[in-house]
Amino acid sequence: MPDANDPPPPNTVPQAPAPDASRIVTLFVMTVVILYFGREVLVPVTLALLLAFVLAPLVGLLRRWRFGKVPSVLLGVFVALGIIVALGGVIGSQIAELTTDLPKYAATVETKIAHVRSYTVDRLTHFADSIGSHRTQPAAAAGAPQAPGSKPASPPGQSGPAMSTFASTPTTNSPLSLAETYLTPILSPLATLGIVFVVAVFALLQREDLRDRLIRLLGSDDLHRTTLAIDDGGRRLSRYFVTQLTINTIFGVVIGVGLLIIGVPNPVLWGLLSALLRFVPYVGSFISAGLPMALAAAVEPGWSMVLWTAGLYVVVEGVTGQMIEPMVYGHSTGLSPFSVVVAAIFWSWVWGPVGLVLSTPLTLCLVVMGRHVKRLEFLDVMLGDKPALTPVESFYQRILAGDADEAEDQAELLLKERSLSTYYDEVALRGLQLAANDLQRGVLDHHQLARIQSTIKALAKGLAGHEDVAPHPGGVHPAPDAESDDIDAAPEEGGLPANLLPANPQPKGLPDDKGRLPPAWQGPSAVLCIAGRGPLDEAAATMLAQLLHQHGIGARMVGYGAVSRESVAGLDVAGVAMACISYLDISGSPAHLRYLLRRLRARLPEGAPILVGLWPSEDPALTDTNVQRGMGADYYTKSLGEAVTICARVAKGSK
Repeated sequence: MPDANDPPPPNTVPQAPAPDASRIVTLFVMTVVILYFGREVLVPVTLALLLAFVLAPLVGLLRRWRFGKVPSVLLGVFVALGIIVALGGVIGSQIAELTTDLPKYAATVETKIAHVRSYTVDRLTHFADSIGSHRTQPAAAAGAPQAPGSKPASPPGQSGPAMSTFASTPTTNSPLSLAETYLTPILSPLATLGIVFVVAVFALLQREDLRDRLIRLLGSDDLHRTTLAIDDGGRRLSRYFVTQLTINTIFGVVIGVGLLIIGVPNPVLWGLLSALLRFVPYVGSFISAGLPMALAAAVEPGWSMVLWTAGLYVVVEGVTGQMIEPMVYGHSTGLSPFSVVVAAIFWSWVWGPVGLVLSTPLTLCLVVMGRHVKRLEFLDVMLGDKPALTPVESFYQRILAGDADEAEDQAELLLKERSLSTYYDEVALRGLQLAANDLQRGVLDHHQLARIQSTIKALAKGLAGHEDVAPHPGGVHPAPDAESDDIDAAPEEGGLPANLLPANPQPKGLPDDKGRLPPAWQGPSAVLCIAGRGPLDEAAATMLAQLLHQHGIGARMVGYGAVSRESVAGLDVAGVAMACISYLDISGSPAHLRYLLRRLRARLPEGAPILVGLWPSEDPALTDTNVQRGMGADYYTKSLGEAVTICARVAKGSK
C-alpha cells in the first residue's frame, strides 16, 4: 500500500502543446501573398476543381451506364456547359425584354421620387430654412447701387467677354482600338470560362492520378489517414454543392411563381437570379430581393406590390434559412458560423466577388485538412464546428472563472440529452477532479478555490428543480410504475432506472406512493452524506444529497470536520439509517479512510450500512476489491447514480 509520505502521483491533466506562433504567422503571410498575386491563375483552377467535384457524381453515373471514361467526362462537361449557356441565354433575353419596357416605368418612378422627396427632403429643408431665418439678418448693400440697365463689370484681368474657344478635331478610332474597347470585356470572361472547362475535363480524366499525387504530397507514410482525409473532403464538398444547388433551385422556383402571382414583370428572370445569387453568402439574398422590389415600385403607382414582394422574400428566405437548411445540412459542412463570416471577408478581400462565392467550399477544404493533418490541426480548431473544449473542460473553465450562470446554461443544454445524475457523473465530478489535480499541483490559490466552491454551490442550487430522469424522445417522461419493485432493473441509457423510486412529492394524479419507503427513510437525516477531507469533497456530497432528495430519500450533508477525531463524539446521528462518504481525492493513501470508517461504526446506529463513493477514482489501490474489504465499508461505488441505486435498494430491503 502506498505510504502517505510518497510523492504525489504525476499530473493527470495533459498540458496542451503550445503552437509555434512564428511558423504559423510565416505560413499565413506566404499563403496570403501567393493567393493575392496568383489570383489570375488560381481562380480559374479553383473553379475548375470545384466544377469537377460537382460533375463527379454525374460522370460516375455515366460510367456505370458503360459509356466509357472519356465519353462520360466529355458528356458530363457538355451537359454542364449547355446548362450554363441556356441559363445565360434566358437571362439575356429577359434582360433585353426588361430594357425595352423601362421607359414606360419612368413616369411612375419620377412621381414616387417626388412624393418621397416632398415628405422627407423638402420638409427638412423648409424646417432648416425657418430656423435660419430667425438667426440671420439681411446683409447691408456694399458700394453704390448699379444704375438700371447697366451691365456688370468684367472680372479683373479680363477686358471683355471671353472670345477664345477650343476647337475639337474629331479623331478616328482604328478597328483595332474599337475591338479592344468593346470585345475585351466580353472575351475575358469567355476565356476564363474556357480555361475552367478545359481544366475540369483534365481533372476528371486524371482524377485517380491527382488523388495519388495529393496523397503523396500530404503524406504517403500514413495512407489510411490521408485517404480518409481525401474521401472526407470529397464527400463533404459533393454533399454541400448538391444540397445547396437543390435548395437554391427550389428557392428560385418558389420566388418565380410567387412573383408571377403578385404580378411583377419578368418573374423568370428574378427566379433565376434569386437562385444564382443565393450562392453568395449573406448579401446574395438581399441583392436578389432588392431588384424585383425596385421594379415593383416602378410598375405600380401604389406600394402594395412592393410590400407583397418584400413579404414573399422574407417568408421564403426565413423558412429556407431557418428551417430547411438546418434540417438538411445539419453538421455536414463542419464549419462554425463565425468561420463562415470571417472566410467570406477574407476570400472577398483576396479574390474579389469570386472569392465571396467560393469562400464556404474553400474554407471547408481547410477544415478537412486540419481535421486529418496533425500539423494543420489549428485550422480545424479555428474554423470547425467542433467544440474547442470538452464538456468537462468547459465545466471546469466556468467554475474556475466563477461564472455560475454560464455553468448552469451549459448544464441545461446537456440535461436535454441526459439525466441529472448522469450529468453530475460525466461532467461535474470529472470537472471537479481536474480542479483537485490542479490543487494538488499547487496551481490553485485560496481565492480561486473559494470561488470554485461558491460556484459549485450556486450551480447545485440552480439545478435543484431538474428531475433525475432520462429524457424521453418525445419530451414526456413515463410515470413510475407503482406496482413494480424491480429496483435492480438495468438503468436506462443516460440515467437511473425509470422505476427506481417515485419523485417526492408525487406528481398530481398519481397515488401517494410514500408507503414504499419505511418512515425511517423519509426523515431529513435518513442518509448522512459525509464529505471527505478534501476541499472539494463537500460539493460531491451536496450533489449526492440532492439526488437522494429527488428520489424520495431524506438526506443531510455534513463536512469532514464533524467526523474528525475531535468532533465525532458530538455528531448528531438521530434518524440516520445509512451513511455515504464522498471522496474526490485521497492522495493515494486510504489509511485515514479506514480509521474514519471505524469511528463511524462506533457512532452510527447499529446495523446502519456505510457507502464510500470514490468520484471518479482510477487508482488501482482504491478499486481493488481486497483493499476495499480491508477498509471496512459495506458498499463502494464510483458514480452518483450507482450510489442512489444502492441507497434505494437498502431502503426497500429494510421493510
